[in-house]
Amino acid sequence: MKQLNISIKHNLIIGLLIALWLFVFAFIIKPFDDGTINFKAWFLISFGFSFMAFLCYGILAVLQKNVFEKISKWNLGLETGFLIVFYIIYLIGIYAYYKSPILNGGYSFAEFFSRIFIKVALILTPVIILARRYLIKLIPQKEDFIIIRGENKLDVLKIKKEDLVCVSNAQNYVEIFYLENGKLHSKIIRSSLKKVQEDFSFLVQIHRSHLINPVHFKSWRNQNTIILTQIELPVSKNYKETLLAL
Repeated sequence: MKQLNISIKHNLIIGLLIALWLFVFAFIIKPFDDGTINFKAWFLISFGFSFMAFLCYGILAVLQKNVFEKISKWNLGLETGFLIVFYIIYLIGIYAYYKSPILNGGYSFAEFFSRIFIKVALILTPVIILARRYLIKLIPQKEDFIIIRGENKLDVLKIKKEDLVCVSNAQNYVEIFYLENGKLHSKIIRSSLKKVQEDFSFLVQIHRSHLINPVHFKSWRNQNTIILTQIELPVSKNYKETLLAL
């Protein structure tokens, strides 16, 4: 899973769709009905299990956003971990609901897990996978802009995050290199390299005078120089290991 939409609003829409699908499926198909459950009880089961799925997915959406913002990546291992944590929270939630005075279920935890939860998980898993793989991609994401401010009021540069190539030290100023209509431009503002790095943690330092946006890294020219989009920069020994780890 190379792309990930971390928007809480968009993920709550996905969670709502999953919950609605689970409610309709459970209420109509009755996958674990033993013939003793009346209409009211089955409605409460379907509604409660669906609502709990939405609630748990919402909790995981917040956790997912926090993790992604810290490490700036998402892969199959993290996606698998997301599903595992979701089912752990969901199992605890629906079992507590099952044993509550609302349903007053009689199964023990082991019986509930084997007779009910496994069936629910089998129903939910393919829907969650498809929803996260396809539906999230169909939801348009807003362009991610950043604003770089200097010490002077007029020192302001608003650009797309992906268009920022690198930032270089220029004594009491920094020179910002960015793309505009496919061409490399630069702007000098009064600030420090340290301040820019503190404001934009996704930037990677490769030299005491240079920060780069790692998405623009292309290749190594030699042991001491890298090629970015339309520009080359030196790499110092102190930061080479950080760059090699990207």
